[in-house]
Amino acid sequence: MLKNKISVMNQSTVLTDAQVQAAIGPLQIQVSRDFAPIWGVDAELAFVPNGAAPEAGSWWLTFFDDSDQAGALGYHDVTAEGLPIGKVFAKSDLTNNTSWTVTASHELLEMLGDPEINMTILVQPDANSGTLYAYEVCDACEDDQFAYEIDGAKVSDFVYPAWFQPSLTSAPQFDFQQKISAPLQLLPGGYIGVLNVNSAAGWQQKTAEGAAHAWQARARVGSRRERRRTPRNHWIDSTAHAKKRSGK
Repeated sequence: MLKNKISVMNQSTVLTDAQVQAAIGPLQIQVSRDFAPIWGVDAELAFVPNGAAPEAGSWWLTFFDDSDQAGALGYHDVTAEGLPIGKVFAKSDLTNNTSWTVTASHELLEMLGDPEINMTILVQPDANSGTLYAYEVCDACEDDQFAYEIDGAKVSDFVYPAWFQPSLTSAPQFDFQQKISAPLQLLPGGYIGVLNVNSAAGWQQKTAEGAAHAWQARARVGSRRERRRTPRNHWIDSTAHAKKRSGK
């Protein structure tokens, strides 16, 4: 089984290094125990102290305050080696009363499921129309109410491959928490990126509450949603620990 090495780095001022390190254990359990047997991809997480260099060839999971963190990695899209990077905006989570560990789990699993942020499925009702669905494994069930706990830390629910098979009328399981009952179903608070191949409107957001519509707000800079909408040749390489922190 493919096992990626992921360097975990803290650039946030609202989380201590100790808090981030404490979350690595539950995240590691989720990836290796719950996610890997279903999706066939595993990871080995390792914390990188501030100022130390991440292991060569590793992917990055990095914690920031928010996506407007000037001078840090929030605006950047891949590691210096052109490898995947996941970003957690912890201050934004705390401001919105959402769990930063759920967000970390969400970003980690989606990075493993679609590292290049370019995978889709095509739902084609006839020869002349079709809709692309983004291959995101947590968006449909991302709301904190569907999270579950591992060693006291909340982690995100995630969908199974069957969720991306619209022809299925039944399956043993569509998501880990067994809250979803049909392919492409969105739970309350969930969404998925869709692209109508017959339209020039570009990527839109389909929510549990209604039909597909244009993004209601600008995607957070550096988020997967923003990167999916941005041509790859406009992505920017990141460098480790671009913003110095004090008191950590």
